[in-house]
Amino acid sequence: MGILLTEIILSVQTEVSLALLEVHVEQKLVTVIQGQNVTLPVWYSSSSDEKPYITWYIQRAQEEQTQIFRYMDGEADIAEGFRGRLDFVYKMPSRNISIIINKTQASDSGQYRCYVNVRNDQTVGSSNIGVIDVSILVPPSKPTCELHGDPYISANVTLSCKSSSGHPVPLYTWIKKAEINVVYFPPVHDAVKGTLTLTNLTADNSGMYVCTSRNTAGVSECSITMEVKSISRTAMIVGAVVGSIVGLCCLAILVTVLIYLYRRGKRSVQEETENDIKEDAPAPKTLPWPKGNDSSLAYKNGTLSSMGSHHGHKPYPPKSPSDTTSINTATGSNIGYRPPYVNGRVTTPTPSMSSQSLPSYMAPTNGNYYSTAVPANRGTLQKTNGVEPQPPRKEANIPSGVTPSNLVRMGAVPVMVPAQSQAGSLV
Repeated sequence: MGILLTEIILSVQTEVSLALLEVHVEQKLVTVIQGQNVTLPVWYSSSSDEKPYITWYIQRAQEEQTQIFRYMDGEADIAEGFRGRLDFVYKMPSRNISIIINKTQASDSGQYRCYVNVRNDQTVGSSNIGVIDVSILVPPSKPTCELHGDPYISANVTLSCKSSSGHPVPLYTWIKKAEINVVYFPPVHDAVKGTLTLTNLTADNSGMYVCTSRNTAGVSECSITMEVKSISRTAMIVGAVVGSIVGLCCLAILVTVLIYLYRRGKRSVQEETENDIKEDAPAPKTLPWPKGNDSSLAYKNGTLSSMGSHHGHKPYPPKSPSDTTSINTATGSNIGYRPPYVNGRVTTPTPSMSSQSLPSYMAPTNGNYYSTAVPANRGTLQKTNGVEPQPPRKEANIPSGVTPSNLVRMGAVPVMVPAQSQAGSLV
């Protein structure tokens, strides 16, 4: 029994002698508002009087740990981001190795680790490491209030509120300023997103709305004034644009219709004028055909003409001597030409196209018309006293069964043949 007790005492003394260097942390979590100073309380115990070798590290979220402070042999080395803001709380050398950070920033949040080593001393495990979590609280920045939508009666709008910074993330509340403030709750109000949705607006919704952004570090506000209108400005603009487009379309259609009616009326007037001219113009008279054997047919310039009947019927008005002086026979010669007398002397006819040979006219047979060319007789004619003798006229042999009246009934059309003047032109 006594031997066992002695062994236990010796083992405890051995462990104590091996664990003489140890780091102590008075506060595992430190919270401070941005801009204020924060102290990280750390001290160590050791059986050695040698100067310690101290290093501080920070490990931010989603990052690896980074050395920010080092002390060795009475000299300190501080990282760029903490230079001028970090230092020991107590003058070194000291076993209280607490540090202080002035003018804290949001980036100072993270886990701080302190490592201590002393010459001629030993440690077991992680007894020489001290860990402290630091949280820097950031008050919410002044939020921005915005109105989304057109505030008119029966419309829907959304008010939004957002702070650009704040740790922890701020929450938002909306109220309407009035004699009795109106507070909104979910689902109309979203405290996390900072939105307030108002539906089916009325005139009573007009007023000033205040948004409050709040977290454990502080509070900030913004406000917006909303005036509910009776008509949407957007609707007015859209209506004006649509009305203009419809008006232009109607105007284009009206102009098109007017142009169509104008052209149609103009065409109708032209057609009426042409019809009036046609109606006013006398229809060509159908000349009667000579009847029986009393009528005679002659050839004038190779075409058929009616010479008049013995009963006094005259299909054409009488011609002046000048209009008949150029009559040639069917042979194309001047035989049978009788020059007129003017002032006791015979006039000489003017050469004309009738001197050429023309087709002769043959009497219709069985209702068919045809003609044959008769060669011109260019022989020399005898003259007596300057006057050419006129050969007897040839009578056209018309079959007894074919009469002008029968021809008309068979569909034949009377032909008006122009005469030839002395100058050789057709009349």
